[in-house]
Amino acid sequence: MKIVTIIGARPQFIKAAMVSRVFATREACQEILVHTGQHYQNNLSDIFFTELQIPMPDYHLGVGSATHGLQTGKMLAAIEQVLLKEKPHCLLVYGDTNSTMAGALAGAKLHIPVAHVEAGLRSFNRKMPEEINRITTDHISDYCFTPCDNASQLLLQEGISQNIIHQVGDVMFDAVTFYGTLAKEKSQILSQLELVEKQYFICTIHRAENTDDPKRLHAIFETLMTLADNRPVVLPLHPRTEKYLLKYDLMGRVKEKLTLIDPLGYLDMCRLTMGAALVLTDSGGLQKEAYFNQVPCATLRDETEWVELVEHGWNHLVPPTKSSIMVDAVETLLSQAKGTATDLYGDGHSAEKVVDILQIL
Repeated sequence: MKIVTIIGARPQFIKAAMVSRVFATREACQEILVHTGQHYQNNLSDIFFTELQIPMPDYHLGVGSATHGLQTGKMLAAIEQVLLKEKPHCLLVYGDTNSTMAGALAGAKLHIPVAHVEAGLRSFNRKMPEEINRITTDHISDYCFTPCDNASQLLLQEGISQNIIHQVGDVMFDAVTFYGTLAKEKSQILSQLELVEKQYFICTIHRAENTDDPKRLHAIFETLMTLADNRPVVLPLHPRTEKYLLKYDLMGRVKEKLTLIDPLGYLDMCRLTMGAALVLTDSGGLQKEAYFNQVPCATLRDETEWVELVEHGWNHLVPPTKSSIMVDAVETLLSQAKGTATDLYGDGHSAEKVVDILQIL
């Protein structure tokens, strides 16, 4: 069986690392890895292939940055050519990026079965490009691999057949389980940054809804700078965030108050997350990684696709409106008990389940 896997962004490299590892153990499976080039800087791309021992891509499309329409269109055209050449039995996509939707569309139009890992997530905010990508991909997929009960139920409510919904758990939990011990043993990031366990915050900001809106960006960074008066705030700086901090003349003050670092590899980021007192983020993936490491999370958005984390008290929505309100919300969160320790995302063997189901093809 030949599988073409489409990846293009940091979270997808981590998820693919687990599933590709299983494919490699199955003699009947041949995986063709296609990197769209959506994330192309070394610290957002190449480092993950080396560090997580992912096979190097068979195809690197080199699409790079562009507007949503242009980027997705370039990917669609390039992926189509790969599929026409390789003629796979199935096409596999992950998550909710433009690479995800472009791959799914290319496969569906060529009548190649499409499998979507991390199906069924909804923020119910269609202004987010990720939400459009999720909905489109789910509704043209032949296999919807869901991470949790809530995702499976949402697909049923949208009229997707029970026959194509497979609740396998979350491959990100596989990754944290597999790499967590290694991160603790090998990463030197805490000593390098002179951080004390549970005495710092880790933060990531990258979503356009926050970076491109000057009011929201100011509110977020005024909050982070205030919090940094009491604890170090470590921020791996995404290129988009850097661009808008410079545009809105915030970079000088931010550099003085926060610990700004380049985006990290997976092991260092995993170690920073597990050692933090609190995670602040607008990332979908980091919300879950905080939970997997039993660290409270403040999500700096109006909504989240990981609603079960809010319901069980691990994730707390802190809309980026006014700094004083956000600071109060974070301080209240820190004084609360941790969330309930529930098994929300499977047993750490989701990748095996995905491959087992696809091998029936």
